[in-house]
Amino acid sequence: MAVLCLLCLCGVNSVFAAPRKITIKLASLVPENTPWGAALNRMAAEWAALTNGEVELKIYHNGIAGSESDVLRKLKMNQIQAAMLSTLGLNTITPGIMTVSAPFLIRDNAELDLVLNELKPELEQQIGEKGFYTLAWSKVGWVRFFSKAPIFVPDDLKRQKLGTDENEPGLMDAFKAMGYQMVPININQVLVYLNGGMIDAVYQSPVVAGGLQVFGVAKNMASINIAPFMGAILMNGAAWRSIPEKYKPDLIRSARKLEGGLDTSVQALEADLIGTMRQYGLIINQLTPAQEQLWFDDAKRVVPSLMGTPLNQAMYARIEALLQTHRAGR
Repeated sequence: MAVLCLLCLCGVNSVFAAPRKITIKLASLVPENTPWGAALNRMAAEWAALTNGEVELKIYHNGIAGSESDVLRKLKMNQIQAAMLSTLGLNTITPGIMTVSAPFLIRDNAELDLVLNELKPELEQQIGEKGFYTLAWSKVGWVRFFSKAPIFVPDDLKRQKLGTDENEPGLMDAFKAMGYQMVPININQVLVYLNGGMIDAVYQSPVVAGGLQVFGVAKNMASINIAPFMGAILMNGAAWRSIPEKYKPDLIRSARKLEGGLDTSVQALEADLIGTMRQYGLIINQLTPAQEQLWFDDAKRVVPSLMGTPLNQAMYARIEALLQTHRAGR
């Protein structure tokens, strides 16, 4: 009788036992007080509500988890389970993704949307084959030239020393092949290099340039878009499999909703920052269509030499074909 009572009590306890809590640690290099930080916090709150607290998304903002290479290593070792990665980090997982950010290939937001809508399924499949699940994609803005002397045509830049993030060998190789004077730098020391005359120009998104106060020394910004800077939120396969299947559709919808909201927020942030920088002395070098074409032709000339590393030839050809059709229909 006592044994029976004990079994019954165990059964009752198991029925009313608290559900197993799953904690997903997500690393982000981006400051919390940005559209990306705010979006991640919203997603964490939504995931908790959608799973009745069973899935906790714990966000490590501001690069607390280390550099992008540190984050990738920890992600593979399951020390963290998810991360917001840039194109550079994604390219480490699946070489070829950097092709989307090839200089002067994709030229505006409409073209970027067209390309991403076409390539996302394939890119996500490739990422999945490496053991990761893609939760959402994020546009980080457009890379522009910031320089001490005005830049309108390629020859203007070739007379200046162009600083490049030492962790971005792909873009550095591309510009070096086009004949520019490339100087690898620690991007956190960019003002030291500019003030010391070691470099005269950099390419950065206005969001980064504003944060680093680059425009205080490099007062010129060329109007042309060099390349889109992308990011994505990935989760390692083990963590994704640990989440109950009943929750996954809602969690995916929550993450994908983040994409649309971020696009709008980032574009507004970029426009606001450019406006603020202009108030503090930034000069916009407005290029004519003929001047822009010189940049496009210069990039086209060296593209064949960049295939394999860092660009994927098949992906470049697909993107180029999509864009040619799109531009012809304008």
